[in-house]
Amino acid sequence: MSSESPCLVVCLNPVIQKTLAYAGILKGEVNRSAEHRVDASGKGVNVARVLTQSGRRAIHLTQAGGPTREWFLSLCAADGLELRWVESGSEIRFCYTIVDRADGTATELVEEAQPVAPGTGALVLAEFDRALPECGAVVISGTKAPGFEEHVLPEMARRAKAAGKLLVLDIKGADLRACLPFGPDLVKPNLAELLATWPLADPARAGLPELRAHVAALAARLQGEGGSRLVVTRGPEPAWYWDGGALREEPARACAPLNPTGSGDAFTAGLAAVLSAGGSMAEAVAEGMRLGARNAELLKPGSIL
Repeated sequence: MSSESPCLVVCLNPVIQKTLAYAGILKGEVNRSAEHRVDASGKGVNVARVLTQSGRRAIHLTQAGGPTREWFLSLCAADGLELRWVESGSEIRFCYTIVDRADGTATELVEEAQPVAPGTGALVLAEFDRALPECGAVVISGTKAPGFEEHVLPEMARRAKAAGKLLVLDIKGADLRACLPFGPDLVKPNLAELLATWPLADPARAGLPELRAHVAALAARLQGEGGSRLVVTRGPEPAWYWDGGALREEPARACAPLNPTGSGDAFTAGLAAVLSAGGSMAEAVAEGMRLGARNAELLKPGSIL
């Protein structure tokens, strides 16, 4: 992506993320952390931040409200993010990552969002229309806060494809299914999100071969019905992707993981960057895996620096 053609990254559920690391955690006891940080986050912020840190221009579109709005905006500005936002009246939620260095785990504690005010969806769509002409690609990422109309994300997908933009979807469930008729270029859930959207017929009896066959059949169907390619991340396991004729896999990169929060978003950033520049699916998935692994090595979520 050139500086003249940024990626428009949309997420309608922003977060202020508190990350705390401990040498070890004792349940039921007082645990003190000398290693902690606060960051703007949410899937869209993470995608936009990784794109920005990798030298690519990104515009992030979101909603914001409540007494923590200015704090969130200042955190975005400190990261050099190019932000477009609308007033929603919805207080920005807090989420927490608890890193236990003793056992190498990172546990996420997630607050659900407050409903946005009536009319917020129309404001977001108007801001989307203002940003779209200058962008070469659109990434729609994450869940939307309560209060948004069901048509908001599908309408963005329709407008993006009508304008000839590359469209990457990192969403799930009803929102994803509603966007598919508009022919997104790439659909990128993780495995849990994919199975929540398209469940297995008999999950209790499904091993790895059955999972892979399920994903392959779905990938072929998505390509046949709307020309969409499917990429599925699986945490530290190899990613699966459809190359147009078969399901391939890309191995995970060796790393020393500290905090994997945002690694899937870093992966999405890599996909969008390479595909926007005319790269192949194999090159895009490889870049996604590289950025996802780098993110996991850092305490800051959704970051490669």
